[in-house]
Amino acid sequence: MRVLSTLFAISLNTFREAVRNKVLYSLLFFAVVVIVGSLAFGALSVAEEARLTTDLGLAGMSLFSVIIAIFVGVNLVYKELERKTVYSIIPKPVHRYQFVVGKFFGMMITLAVQLAVMTAVLLVVLGLQGAPLGGAVPKMIVLILFEVMVVTAVAVFFSSFSTPFLSGLFTAGVFVVGRSVPDIQRAAGKIQHTGLGALLKTVTRVVPDLRFFYVSGAETALGHVSVHGAFPDWGYVATAGGYAVLYATLALMLASLLFSRRDFV
Repeated sequence: MRVLSTLFAISLNTFREAVRNKVLYSLLFFAVVVIVGSLAFGALSVAEEARLTTDLGLAGMSLFSVIIAIFVGVNLVYKELERKTVYSIIPKPVHRYQFVVGKFFGMMITLAVQLAVMTAVLLVVLGLQGAPLGGAVPKMIVLILFEVMVVTAVAVFFSSFSTPFLSGLFTAGVFVVGRSVPDIQRAAGKIQHTGLGALLKTVTRVVPDLRFFYVSGAETALGHVSVHGAFPDWGYVATAGGYAVLYATLALMLASLLFSRRDFV
């Protein structure tokens, strides 16, 4: 019970710090502009207004959520070190893994709130176009949240032992590679008899397959899927959630291990 109360306290404090960050509001503002702007782009198409608005809106939500996750995630631990507040926290009866996990959950609360705001804006825009608000859109929102969970965990992992700049660079690299895993796997299959092919296969096994979460127009085990055509059911979303939780848990375990070995003297 005490562990949960400690995690809650750290998470709540992290959330309060995050909502005071003006950069987050700037990113959220641009995300809203992209979503609302998709209404204008949709008006330029013929009989495809809702489809184009949905595509641009979801793409903007995914991109800006990831940017926010990277920006804040890589600074979670560093800010505590820079302000020297970690020196007053660690000596207390707080395990270092609780500090790392609490920071992660606080960040996830922040991202969930911002994603909810962007979702509300997208639904209003789609409502103005008379588009159906059900279908695949709710599933895509949940998948975006799972993707952000993985990216945030990766950012926390790198921030546990590196500087914000390098952590951001590494996390952004993981995101780009993660979105390209199917393409890298196909490339590795064509050059499988070389050392490069083996290296590419190893990379695809280590980095998270983020195309698992953003499946519009992607190829999955279920075939070609799209938010406008054949789309996986909630069973697929649940499977993706299990994958996200598993990967995030492993990343946080490694982050906690590395953070526990840091010397703050």
